[in-house]
Amino acid sequence: MTRDEIRDEILDILGDIAPDEDLSQLDDSQSFREQMELDSMDFLDIVMELRKRHRVQIPEDDYVNLASMDSTCTYLEPLMKDTAKA
Repeated sequence: MTRDEIRDEILDILGDIAPDEDLSQLDDSQSFREQMELDSMDFLDIVMELRKRHRVQIPEDDYVNLASMDSTCTYLEPLMKDTAKA
């Protein structure tokens, strides 16, 4: 997947987890938690949905890399480079 495809996938997952959030104004460089009302369970839902959709395993120690859209895409890009969009 390309970086743009990964971003679209994350937006799709966020839309499922937080359907009332306006994702069109999301600042890719800011923390998801600063911009959205996400709790720790919502964050785990993102990780679990990535695992379910793409079989991407994210160790708990790496969760810090998923704080913002930019850091999430940077972290996932090498892991998902050979993954087709679902």
